[in-house]
Amino acid sequence: MRWRLRPADPQVVRSLARRNALPELVARLLACRGHVEPERAAEHLAASLNALHEPALLPGMAEATARLARAIQGRERILVHGDYDVDGVTGTVLLMRLFALLGARADWHIPSRLVDGYSFGRHSIERARACEASVVVSVDNGTSAGETIAELAAMGVDTVVTDHHEPPDGPLPAAAAIVNPKLAGSSYPFRELCGSGVAFKLAWGLCQEVSGARRVREDLRLYLHDAMAYVALATVCDVVPLIGENRVLARRGLAALETSSSAGLRALLEVAGLGAQPLCAEDVGFKLGPRLNAAGRLGSAALAVELLLARDPAEARRLALELDKLNVERRRIEAELCEQVFLQAERRAADPVLVLAGEGWHAGVVGIVAARVAQRFRRPALVIGLDGATGRGSARSIDGFDVLEAMRGGERHMLRFGGHAQAAGCEVRADEVDRLREAICERARALAPAVDDGERALWIDGELELARMGEDLMRAIDRLEPFGAQNEKPVLVSSDLRLAEAARVIGQDGSHLALVVRQGERALRGVAFGMGARAAELAMGAPLHVAYTPRWNHFRGERRLELLVHDFRVGERPALAG
Repeated sequence: MRWRLRPADPQVVRSLARRNALPELVARLLACRGHVEPERAAEHLAASLNALHEPALLPGMAEATARLARAIQGRERILVHGDYDVDGVTGTVLLMRLFALLGARADWHIPSRLVDGYSFGRHSIERARACEASVVVSVDNGTSAGETIAELAAMGVDTVVTDHHEPPDGPLPAAAAIVNPKLAGSSYPFRELCGSGVAFKLAWGLCQEVSGARRVREDLRLYLHDAMAYVALATVCDVVPLIGENRVLARRGLAALETSSSAGLRALLEVAGLGAQPLCAEDVGFKLGPRLNAAGRLGSAALAVELLLARDPAEARRLALELDKLNVERRRIEAELCEQVFLQAERRAADPVLVLAGEGWHAGVVGIVAARVAQRFRRPALVIGLDGATGRGSARSIDGFDVLEAMRGGERHMLRFGGHAQAAGCEVRADEVDRLREAICERARALAPAVDDGERALWIDGELELARMGEDLMRAIDRLEPFGAQNEKPVLVSSDLRLAEAARVIGQDGSHLALVVRQGERALRGVAFGMGARAAELAMGAPLHVAYTPRWNHFRGERRLELLVHDFRVGERPALAG
């Protein structure tokens, strides 16, 4: 990788540091992420609840809360229609908890990824009829489900849509209300909420509707606080930008998650080994999210909903352990599929978008595999699992590229598709895959004609003497958490280090490196994932230059500072290109 230094105006950095009482390194991190005004930087650091926008500003909110309030008062049956990923599951749970608190008659429904596919369909109509619902509330879907919503309306069922996906080019569904910050003409100040975030805004608005415009009862205040724990899970796992409202919801929600009294959340944390430590975005993205997603990927996401709704600790633990087993199986299937997909991707590595398809590829893991392909080949990827005459695919993008817009170029070759700039899905006939690939790649070349086939760039936020990388500085860096899209983890460089002891190859397959680096009296442990083959490059006494992210390692109740190594150089100090 080519090391490149992110630009930051020294005068801006000094001003941020002085006005916000920050170490200059932390001020530089803020500047590199676009927070160049001291007041805006202070708002970003504070992540205050006061920065959340009123629900009433969302399009469709007044109609949605009025219809639901009428349904609750009239004892009508409400069906919460979620989706099978973390976003849809958590939004379903937070609405079901509110309806229980308000004494509403409510049921829930999650489609099966493998049987029903994404969003509304025949299953939605059958479930609404079975539970005799007169109102359906969607979570994380519905903006493009015009046909099904029209059929529900013909049955006398009103639909309230809450969603965050891009609306269709044509007419919107004839729903009782559509609450989506991305609707044309929306004046909502922040359009990047996840689906659970939009559902949370509906819950907040409904709390206001049922308890007075200016007064929210204490039990509803406590509910809204606890509900942010679910929103934090979705906000991190759905990879929406962790800025603005999303940062507030994620940061405050992680704190709510740590102290939650929910039996389901406590069991999930315990099974994931996170029961007694502060939580960060990485914990959610790599430990909690995959377990919640495993049920929907390999079977029914109902298991995840049941866990998060569970009140009995013993039942919650049983469900959490079942999810854990499913996640182990998901990882096995994913590893096997990656081998096949990577081979196909290598043959098409020059395409601007890697459209890959194979018979029998498990539809439940194609999204994860698409993300692996995008990361490895630095290309947007659409991975399609074919099952006879049709197939289902998931797309994942790279920074700065709108994969949904590229897929629009192949619209006539898909049965249906939808999503957003960084992640999308589709259904396609098997005999249309080649034409779909050509159309998407043609559209991609028009969107971004210059594709960088050169060496991958590793963007560096700053240089730092290893002696200065201590716990006080790490606590200051922690103020920028949670890290994620548009609020990336810091990447630092420390030069002229030495190995304090011989580097070790670790991992079952020897693919990782463990090392201890020192500079003078200061020594820190580090881990370099996927770099086991580079062990021979390291020699005792040789000058070593390391690019890394500092992080806390929690082990057996103890916390220590360590380095997550992204790259290293031995010998001459590398130049940092601007």
